[in-house]
Amino acid sequence: MSQLHTLGIDHTAEAVYRLMLEEPEYGVAELSAALALPDGDVRAALDQLAGLNLLHTSAQAEEALRPVPPSVGIQLLLSLREGELRRSQQEFADAQVAALTWLRQHAEAAAGRHHVEVLTGVEEIRMRLEQLAHDATAPLMSFMPGGAQTQATLDASRPLDTALLERGVPMRTLYQASVRNDPATLGYARWLTSQGAHVRTAAVLPLRMVLFTGRAALLPIDPEDTSRGALQLQGPGILTALAALFEAMWDQADDFGTATDREHDDNGLTGQERQLLRLLAQGHTDTVAARRLGLGVRTTRRMMAELMTRLAAHSRFEAGAEAVRRGWLD
Repeated sequence: MSQLHTLGIDHTAEAVYRLMLEEPEYGVAELSAALALPDGDVRAALDQLAGLNLLHTSAQAEEALRPVPPSVGIQLLLSLREGELRRSQQEFADAQVAALTWLRQHAEAAAGRHHVEVLTGVEEIRMRLEQLAHDATAPLMSFMPGGAQTQATLDASRPLDTALLERGVPMRTLYQASVRNDPATLGYARWLTSQGAHVRTAAVLPLRMVLFTGRAALLPIDPEDTSRGALQLQGPGILTALAALFEAMWDQADDFGTATDREHDDNGLTGQERQLLRLLAQGHTDTVAARRLGLGVRTTRRMMAELMTRLAAHSRFEAGAEAVRRGWLD
C-alpha cells in the first residue's frame, strides 16, 4: 500500500513521483523502463500527480513535467486533506445535531398522538423514575454522559437499580470512558456489573437518556443544562428511534472492565485521544471538548499536550496535519 494513500496517491503514482524526484529529466519512456510499467500506467500516474498539483510544467520545455518538491506539495495536500476532514467531521456533527433536533421536533409534532410530558425539578424526575422502574419488565437502556456522576445521583440510582436487577429486568448502561477517573462512579459501575447489569464505555455520548423499552424515555430538556428538567416521551415512533440510537452507540462501545475498555488502537490511540483530536479538529475549544469527553479542562489540555509531543508538533494545526498524515483520523 502507498505510504501516501490517505492523500489520494496510489502505489504506482507514488513510485513515479519518487523516481521523478531523483530523475527530474525522465519522460514517460524512461519512467516506464525504470519502473517496469506499461506506458499507459505511467501516463495515468502522471495525470493523478498533476491533478494533485505535484507536477508543474518545466520552464525550459513547456511539454515537460517536473515534480514539485515534497516540502511544498505534500504540505499543500495535507492542508487540503485537513480541510476535507474538517468538512466531513462538521457534516457528521451537523447530522448528529439535526438528528437530535428532529427527535425533539418529532416529539413536539406528535404530542397530539403521543404523550410528551415536561418534568421540572429533581424531585419530580426522581419520582417518575421510581414509578417507571417499579412497573418495568422490559429492558432498561441508558446513556450516562459527563464522566463523574454526583454522589446524590449515585445514591438515588442504587435502590432503583437494585429493584430492577432483583426482578431480573435486563439493564444496559453506557458511561463515558472518563468514569475511570472518578472512584465513586467507577465503583458504582463495577457494582452494576457484579449484579448482572451490562456496562460499556464510550469516549463521547450524545445526551443523557433513560429508556424503558416500549414504555417511556426520559431526556433532558436542554442537554447542556440538565437542571432545566426532563421530557418524558411515549409512543412507538420516538421510542423506536431512541432505541436505534442506543443500539448504534452500544455496538461501537467497549465492554467495561475488560482489556478493550482501556486498550490502544493500531495507531496507539485510546478512544478518548481519538475523540479529542476530532473535537479539536472541528474547531471546538478546550472547554467544550472537555465537557463532551466528561473530563476536566486541565486533563484535556494535558492529553492534547501529550498528543502534540507524540506527533512532534509545535501547534495544533501542525498536530492535526500530522494526525491526518498518519491516518489517525480516518
